Amino acid sequence: MDLRQLEYFVAVAEERNFTRAAERVHISQSGVSAQIRQLERELGAELFDRSARTAALTTAGKAALDHARAALAAAGAVRQAVGEVTELIRGRLSIGMVIGCTVTPLFDALAAFHRAHPGVEISLVEDHSDRLVDGVRASTLDLALIGTPTAAHEGLDALTIIEERLVAAVPAEHPLARQDRVTLRDLCAYPIVCMPPGTGLRAVFDRVCAAQSLHPTIALQAGAADAIADLAARGLGVAVLSESMAAHYRDRLTARLIDDAETPAFLSLVWKHSPSPAVRAFLAHGRRAFGISGTA
Repeated sequence: MDLRQLEYFVAVAEERNFTRAAERVHISQSGVSAQIRQLERELGAELFDRSARTAALTTAGKAALDHARAALAAAGAVRQAVGEVTELIRGRLSIGMVIGCTVTPLFDALAAFHRAHPGVEISLVEDHSDRLVDGVRASTLDLALIGTPTAAHEGLDALTIIEERLVAAVPAEHPLARQDRVTLRDLCAYPIVCMPPGTGLRAVFDRVCAAQSLHPTIALQAGAADAIADLAARGLGVAVLSESMAAHYRDRLTARLIDDAETPAFLSLVWKHSPSPAVRAFLAHGRRAFGISGTA
């Protein structure tokens, strides 16, 4: 067996689907299937039950999974140790990005990193924040830019990029636009347009509403701020956005700080403790791009 086979095995086990696993490791589904069949022949046991709708692990597969992950982690540690000694940064850097991200300094950091380290293969994955955090914890992602209701994340290091409050954004003719102060109770009198569950903004909004036992009517959900703003501008609901997001749409929406929603939303980079040389190098570029002092 080789590390490539173990990587494909872990990918299928975590995705529970051969097609998604193939997309994750950037080869064809037939290539993943062939390599796992070869691994099964070498081990003398089937690792997946292929009769179900999902790729479920067999008893042998469950027994092998932790060992496969440990082998991949050990191989990564060897590459990291050699890279630190030789000061040569190479390999892969897998970065997660929250859906609907329009934070251009992230792309500036990626470009600067690529110019400085052209030997590193960069992959960028867009997903909801909670799944990105899971990916970093599972080592399928090296680091991720996430929206989050908290500054700290158990088992991970974090760098706060933005910390800001929630706002309600409405067309100029909306009743809330004529109020100097808007509360959550005011907001909940109208249909809401907001981010879906799994995103940082939604987590903050759900949390502050729950604290007051409020149950807003979520009329529409969208993963991109542009879509939320467009829906609100057409009178389909009150948009719940962050302050910086709402500032992009001041030509068609009036933003009001939600007075009693004091819990801020954070935009943060997260990564595992003891980062690889590639992650440390990217974080240095990220700090410069976002204008943040300090070291990783």
